[in-house]
Amino acid sequence: MLLLYYHKAIGYLQAFVHLFYPHICLECGTELVSSHSVLCTHCENNLPYTDLFQIENNRIEKVFWGRCKLSAAGAALFFTKDTLVQTLIFELKYKQNKKAGWFLGNIIGTSIQHVDRFKKIDTLIPIPISRKKERQRGFNQSLIICEGIQAILPTIHIASVLRKPTSNQSQTTKGRLQRNEPIAHVFELMDAVTVKGGHLLLVDDVITTGATLEAACNCLWLGQPHSVSLAAAAYTL
Repeated sequence: MLLLYYHKAIGYLQAFVHLFYPHICLECGTELVSSHSVLCTHCENNLPYTDLFQIENNRIEKVFWGRCKLSAAGAALFFTKDTLVQTLIFELKYKQNKKAGWFLGNIIGTSIQHVDRFKKIDTLIPIPISRKKERQRGFNQSLIICEGIQAILPTIHIASVLRKPTSNQSQTTKGRLQRNEPIAHVFELMDAVTVKGGHLLLVDDVITTGATLEAACNCLWLGQPHSVSLAAAAYTL
């Protein structure tokens, strides 16, 4: 019990220090060399990288078999609770830390830039959030991740062509069975012309059951793209 309180106290202290010294590593508190990063080199090297982008028929692609048509899929990091990856996602979504999102996007961009099956990608499609959530957060976290990818792959453009017309219950508040319920009508395609014939990369923060990405992918196919792939910052184990 004392150890639990100790870890919580350390977490609160690091968060407090980060308010006044924003170039401090989110994990260990060391001073960062770059003002554009959120982790020191040591902590970055110790992240749970997946290498799934390089593997055909990987565990994420199998999640979507029979559910939607994908050319390739992957996630940069493995996600488990009470880990650094959860901290990065939390910083982005609930503490308005855009640097965390750009950092996650950089990891995706670096992971796919030399992988043949992602080389034809020409358009990044962020998963949209409801207008209410976007007003609360000030931005769409998936769009921030797209910007991080674009920083590594500047020839790829970003197109926010999907819209989420209703504010459905967040996937994070649902149980696993509820997350598997169909959500086929959650998204609307606002600009079919932009996606027609394109090689699209659908981008999200975390893959859990894949229900959200499945619905978005099927919606994109209404615009007759050449291919749809997907990438996420993290995949839930």
